[in-house]
Amino acid sequence: MNLWRLLFRLICTAVLVFLIAPILAVIPLSFSSNSILSYPLPGLSLRWYESVLTSPKWYVAFANSLIIGVAATVVSVVLGTLASFGLARRKGWVASAVRVLILSPMIVPIVLVAVALYLFLAPLQLTNTMAGMILAHIVVAVPFVVIPVLTAIEQLDDNLGRAAAACGARPLTAFWRVTLPSISSAMASGALFAFAASFDDVVIALFVAGPDQRTLPREMYSGLRETISPELTAVATIMMVFSTMLFLLMQTLQRRRRRMLQSAVRR
Repeated sequence: MNLWRLLFRLICTAVLVFLIAPILAVIPLSFSSNSILSYPLPGLSLRWYESVLTSPKWYVAFANSLIIGVAATVVSVVLGTLASFGLARRKGWVASAVRVLILSPMIVPIVLVAVALYLFLAPLQLTNTMAGMILAHIVVAVPFVVIPVLTAIEQLDDNLGRAAAACGARPLTAFWRVTLPSISSAMASGALFAFAASFDDVVIALFVAGPDQRTLPREMYSGLRETISPELTAVATIMMVFSTMLFLLMQTLQRRRRRMLQSAVRR
């Protein structure tokens, strides 16, 4: 039994190393003193981070990605939560069809989604605009909210709402004090994945964005087409650190909330 457990852990470790090693290999290259990506490193330097942090091009791209990501995340959390409540209370083929329709941006190849969004937004003159980018990213981000929130609602005990009503709470009060806190962790998870999907997108930005809406991934893509520089590895490292900090923040908030709930139950 111990042998099988050891073998299982070795296989899991090998898979994790296989997935993470190519990503981690980028980080040392961002500290290279050479302008060519190569191993072994000829020396260590922070020149590429200084170039990125002092460049208006990267600053504007990061600001655009942040504005679009935050706006798309806020709207997608609201729409995704409302859609989850509607799907949880409806059964039958109509609800199943609507669920497939909402989740279709995750199923259909992103290139086809980007082309469809361009054909939809172009007649409305929303291409090459910040509003068009936000609307396009909302379409992609909503499914990432619906999946965890819908699962949390389906697992929610209906007796909680009845107990709140029996105590004299109105439906809106019961929603804010009972239902919403119960699914807040799922909403936070959906918001994180929605923001990550928007922040890391490059395909939709290539079709919908204009010169004034260049996002960070699109700027990196343009840099890869022109010349491969360690400056791009510095940007990639900053993005990885940023995403990791968001993930750790979400985990910390969820653990703190679980402790608060456990303390409330004990009391």
